[in-house]
Amino acid sequence: METRPPIPLAVLVGIQTPDVDDVAHEASLAELGRLVKTLGYEVVGSVSQKREGTGAASLLGAGKLEELAALTGGSGVVTSMAAPPMTKARKRFEGAAEAARPAEPDPDAPRRPECVIVDHELSPSQIRNLERATGAQVLDRTGVIVEIFHRHANTREAKLQVEMARLKYVAPRLRESATGGGRQQGPGAGESNLALDRRKIRDRLAELKTQLEAVQRDSDHRRSARRDQLRVALVGYTNAGKSSLMRALTGSQVLVQDKLFATLDTTVRILQPETRPRVLVSDTVGFIKQLPHDLVASFRSTLSEALEASLLLYVVDASDPTYEAQLEVSRGVLRDIGADAVSSRLVLNKMDRVDATRRAALLEKHPDAIMLSAHAPDDVSMLRDTIVAFFEAEMVDDVLVLPYARQALIGEIYESARVLSEDHDETGRVLKVRGLPGAIARLRRSLAAR
Repeated sequence: METRPPIPLAVLVGIQTPDVDDVAHEASLAELGRLVKTLGYEVVGSVSQKREGTGAASLLGAGKLEELAALTGGSGVVTSMAAPPMTKARKRFEGAAEAARPAEPDPDAPRRPECVIVDHELSPSQIRNLERATGAQVLDRTGVIVEIFHRHANTREAKLQVEMARLKYVAPRLRESATGGGRQQGPGAGESNLALDRRKIRDRLAELKTQLEAVQRDSDHRRSARRDQLRVALVGYTNAGKSSLMRALTGSQVLVQDKLFATLDTTVRILQPETRPRVLVSDTVGFIKQLPHDLVASFRSTLSEALEASLLLYVVDASDPTYEAQLEVSRGVLRDIGADAVSSRLVLNKMDRVDATRRAALLEKHPDAIMLSAHAPDDVSMLRDTIVAFFEAEMVDDVLVLPYARQALIGEIYESARVLSEDHDETGRVLKVRGLPGAIARLRRSLAAR
């Protein structure tokens, strides 16, 4: 029977600066724990310290660094990367120590964390210093998020975007080997291994950029074809329940998991029961605190679904005590791409996890919010009615005359507007329609074209 490898163990590290209170600090560490769990690690401990900032060479003070090293089995000291000079006596000593070392690890010895995850963005030198002191692999918050995106991307566009962000993250963190690296032979002779690796990354980034531009042209074409349609975008913090709400509103089998960043690709489906004209619902990538800038930049085309929507539904996990901070993160990202000008409604989701006292407090604070549970059919039906009512308020009535020679356009009319009545005269079909002004103007242009 095949045995699975053990789940890797991790310990979390957090620095509480003066501008962060205890509640926000604990919430940030808890969120990091969920990110690490999504990455496949088991969190077995944490180390926190209050400091003025995060710029110290090893991030932690000497005492806390020793405490962290005690968990991972490291020395607690930032050792030099340079190899010590090997005298004859030292060679004999290390040879004897190697011979005395057991060939196999003790299976009964307790496992130690092999990874240290830090709740801040680290410089390459800080990562190296922590790795030397702890003897464990070190990842910062940005590295964890980039790796999760890398594993969860499914579509070609998302994979290209994530690979670009990952390479931009990895490039400055490349390092020479402890022995100083070497020089290449043959093509590129005289170039160090490190310089060659960096050049390969630059070349690959240029290649990815070209491929992504081609993919995005196709995506822009598809979005352009939907420009005059009724479009709603679900936006919000990761794991707020957007995909569950998408499934409930559209009846689609989109991925729903209790994990951060389960959805990285924009999904577009038709609101059910179907309306005339149709309403398209988009489920977008979730946001998170300290989302790496390269990922925000890479996903601008994905987020443009929100920019081009007529209505944004800000989905919030109302049961999370830090929901207000999460909502501000979502609004900040959308503000950065100019989507804050789009009409929006606040949706307080997961109300089935909220008690009566908290519900009353939420209602007082957000009287215009839509309170629901994505798992309650009546709540979903109410949200659907709200979406339909929003678009109804923007629609206008008009009359279109479809000449008998242009009957092929009847499908486009029924697709883009609601036909209220239909009559016939000597010129063709006379259709009384209701739809968005832009859609009706486009239909008129189609009818006038020869």
